[in-house]
Amino acid sequence: MDILDYAFMQRALIAAALVGITAPAIGTYLVQRRQALMGDGLGHVAMTGVALGFVLQASPVWMATLVAVVGAVGMELIRARGRTSGDVALAMLFYGGLAGGVMIINLGGGQTASLLGSMFGSITTVATEDVTAMAVLAAFVLAVAVGLRRQLFAVCQDEEFARVTGLPVRALNLLIAVTAAVTVTVAMRIVGLLLVSAMLVIPVAAAQRLTRSFATTLGLAMAISVTVSLTGTAATYYINVPSGATIVLLAIGVFMVLTALSAPLARRRAKTAPTAEEVCTRDDVKV
Repeated sequence: MDILDYAFMQRALIAAALVGITAPAIGTYLVQRRQALMGDGLGHVAMTGVALGFVLQASPVWMATLVAVVGAVGMELIRARGRTSGDVALAMLFYGGLAGGVMIINLGGGQTASLLGSMFGSITTVATEDVTAMAVLAAFVLAVAVGLRRQLFAVCQDEEFARVTGLPVRALNLLIAVTAAVTVTVAMRIVGLLLVSAMLVIPVAAAQRLTRSFATTLGLAMAISVTVSLTGTAATYYINVPSGATIVLLAIGVFMVLTALSAPLARRRAKTAPTAEEVCTRDDVKV
């Protein structure tokens, strides 16, 4: 039986490809900024948006995007201006967003079971309008992550240096936060809001096992993410397993394999690299 014979699987595979491309696109910057858990916090706060979507009978994807963007902007402003540390701001997003979602869905007469598909991912819930919304949001993420890669990389590396060079650091920081929020909602249907942070981080961490440059890391992370997203979604169809959990476990497996492969590669590089004494005694080096 061909997997592509079913419309819901066609939609699921398209959505999985969009997740695979967008998650590491912004995740690379988050890893560089040491904000790997930001996606987790935004995933929790997006639960409030999903609950509002159910209660108001609006699109859960667009409502989750709106709420996640507001939460991301608030968190970034707290981090940049407030006395509250970034860790505390993340904790507030974690618990307040999740509690708000549960409270709203219950006050609206629904059951918390309605949120399970968004929490852990469910390929059967991907509708045509969801794919359209995800495609629009993914285009925005790629336009920002790729089109502004030099500026974003400079801010992630050294904010003070970026500010001295004239870059709008505050605006770029807000743009990174907003783009991360959008990415979280893109991945909601396939990976789930509680697991989305893994797709922002693990493919990037796996790519870093083998690569050194930013561009190479970004390209390899996208390739890994697309591969595990499509493979995990297909596995859901054939062996009836949760899509989000399967994709994340595959990503972890790839990370472990690449980590094992990178060890001998690192030793080989260390052996071939010239020592400080060899560099100093070269004829073309003047001391």
